[in-house]
Amino acid sequence: MSTAALSRPDGGTPSSQAESLGEVLADLLPAATASRARVRDAALVLGGAALTGVAAQIAVPVPGSPVPVTGQTFAALLVGASLGAGRGLLSLALYALAGIAGLPWFAGGASGAGGATFGYIVGMLLAATAVGALARRGGDRGVLRTAATMAAGTALIYAVGVPYLALSTGMSFGQAVAVGLVPFLIGDALKAALAMGALPTAWKLAGRRG
Repeated sequence: MSTAALSRPDGGTPSSQAESLGEVLADLLPAATASRARVRDAALVLGGAALTGVAAQIAVPVPGSPVPVTGQTFAALLVGASLGAGRGLLSLALYALAGIAGLPWFAGGASGAGGATFGYIVGMLLAATAVGALARRGGDRGVLRTAATMAAGTALIYAVGVPYLALSTGMSFGQAVAVGLVPFLIGDALKAALAMGALPTAWKLAGRRG
């Protein structure tokens, strides 16, 4: 079969080829023309930003820490894995810019830049991009690969969030690690476990539908 016979107007491949590398889950959504593909992608970007904003409202305070436990980081990683690097970056950039502009959809209904936890939002933007790039290389197709992909994205979030927390509050780096990373490791492991089940299963279902 020729390459042209397998191609789609949006640059992906048919759902029967769902397990081929180079695709993310969002590429399986149909778009008959290039203009419809652009509309689809815009809707996905808006939806990814909205999902992150809604998940951020699931916030549980951590005693002694300015950083709450939220669904925000999990949503950002899922957005990256499902949409890919480009759309994931745009989704999280839209989320961040709208929050900076005053939309109260950061954790717990907060908004604006410069708070102690803003570094985590910047880290989420980078993480969604990296996770999306890894997903296009098959990083969300199997349990162990998904775990590694989620771990890489989570590490990026903390790599920005923890130093920013230290700088913005005057904590030492060790103190910032103690209150801005350590209390969340168990929760991050649970989120990774959810992704390890959800993403490979979604690919398998997509393959069966094809």
